[in-house]
Amino acid sequence: MRDKISQLFCLQKNACKTNSTDNRGHNVPTKATCNNGTMCANGSVGTEGPEATETDTSGTGRLRKPLERNGSTPNDTVHLERRLGLFSGVALIVGTMIGSGIFVSPSGLLVRTGSVGVSFIIWLACGLLSLLGALAYAELGTMNTSSGAEWAYFMDAYGPAPAFLFSWVSTLVLKPSQMAIICLSFAQYAVEAFMTECDPPRGVVKMVALVAIVMILFVNCYSVNAGMAVQNVFTAAKLVAVLIVICGGAWKLLQGNTDHLSNAFSGPLPNVGSIATAFYTGLWAYDGWNNLNYVTEEIKNPSKNLPRSIIIGIPLVTLCYALINISYLAAMSPQEMIESDAVAVTFGNRILGALAWLMPLSVTISTFGSANGTLFAAGRLCFAASREGHLLDILSYVHVRRLTPAPGLIFHSLIASAMVLHGTIDSLIDFFSFTAWIFYGGAMLALIVMRYTKPNYPRPYKVPIIIPVVVLVISIYLVAAPIFETPRIEYLYALIFIFAGLIFYVPFVKLGMTPRFMNKVTLFFQLLLEVVPTSSMAMFE
Repeated sequence: MRDKISQLFCLQKNACKTNSTDNRGHNVPTKATCNNGTMCANGSVGTEGPEATETDTSGTGRLRKPLERNGSTPNDTVHLERRLGLFSGVALIVGTMIGSGIFVSPSGLLVRTGSVGVSFIIWLACGLLSLLGALAYAELGTMNTSSGAEWAYFMDAYGPAPAFLFSWVSTLVLKPSQMAIICLSFAQYAVEAFMTECDPPRGVVKMVALVAIVMILFVNCYSVNAGMAVQNVFTAAKLVAVLIVICGGAWKLLQGNTDHLSNAFSGPLPNVGSIATAFYTGLWAYDGWNNLNYVTEEIKNPSKNLPRSIIIGIPLVTLCYALINISYLAAMSPQEMIESDAVAVTFGNRILGALAWLMPLSVTISTFGSANGTLFAAGRLCFAASREGHLLDILSYVHVRRLTPAPGLIFHSLIASAMVLHGTIDSLIDFFSFTAWIFYGGAMLALIVMRYTKPNYPRPYKVPIIIPVVVLVISIYLVAAPIFETPRIEYLYALIFIFAGLIFYVPFVKLGMTPRFMNKVTLFFQLLLEVVPTSSMAMFE
């Protein structure tokens, strides 16, 4: 296998010789002997100072990766390079969060609350909850700078079984469904721009969504810099679109259109279960607040840029959402918002006149950028979990020249495409929100647990313990309230699917069983995609 791959890629001779062929993640340290006799840990080759082999002070005896990596060297192994600065970090958060949610969810939130005032409070509460959760994730992400977010934190706090269940659900359901929802919203608005007299055919919408997935996949497989350039440009464009909505709403308010805002709390108050499902709808619009944690191995100086990006990005999104909702209500009634399938387009028709076409264009730009950021992060989860042996080995490989996790990106795109062909937006949002908050709560509990089990871990950024406790309590409420208030068989299916992962974990991860044909499958895709393991380049001479 090695001879075939080295002949194909014409790799230059490497100065290092690897003593271990285990190319798994941060919990399985590998060492290599370099020309100067130094030992390199965790797949990093070269002299990075004494902290490169820092011992885990929690008592496990494992070698820890340094919190900061100095970057690649000429004789280094293949790895994901640190290319994301503060601006790109903010763009990834803002660009992923502001997607289809604010254009799809406002009407759903009004339906479930029955009150303009309550829905506005829930919008603000969702923003506050996302900020608190992201601050807790900032501590986790600066403790462990491995990519993979919740997967890496579950490995540290609970061990491999819970981490596998997270990667199982996220890889097969959560991340692909998130991308499918966004691409369906993109297609809905894109097609409606050309079909003003009737509803767009469902088949056409799905075909456009599939084309969007292929385009985003190509960009992210081609280059990390290209993927982030698309993210930065589309984030700037969507902020311009948000500004158009806010300015239009401000103009209506100056004209005295405040009727729908003056009687905001006139409707009946919703029950406990309705509030929880309303939170699901609002939090879907905010989802993406943790996406930067999936790419921490590619952030420059993550101990500083990760929390800074969160503190800048999420309050900015919350402010935009609050002003957008006020603008909607200045131009249309709550009932008109509920009856509209495309709230932003209806708003544009009311305010912009001949320039109303700018609104669907702005929404398509916004959703395309959000889908790009979603795939960018999802591919890194696949990469991190597969590197530890929790998924197929081929999914942890990176392109030998472009240094992109192409197999993981392709895998996620294929599943998202299948969901586009099968599902609807509403059904996907409900399933996504219920399942996601099980794992968000698990991450909060992981932070609390590691405060006691790993008290001496370096924590460049540390939050007050009350923050993860509050988010954990709220996540328990968000998961439990809908089950008790309006029990549905879908919630049971979700729980069964989560624990069904143990059927695969025990034989293939715990016991290490591997079908004989998998080596040939892995070799075939290596040759087809021109990819290699991140710690194996040094083996080819």
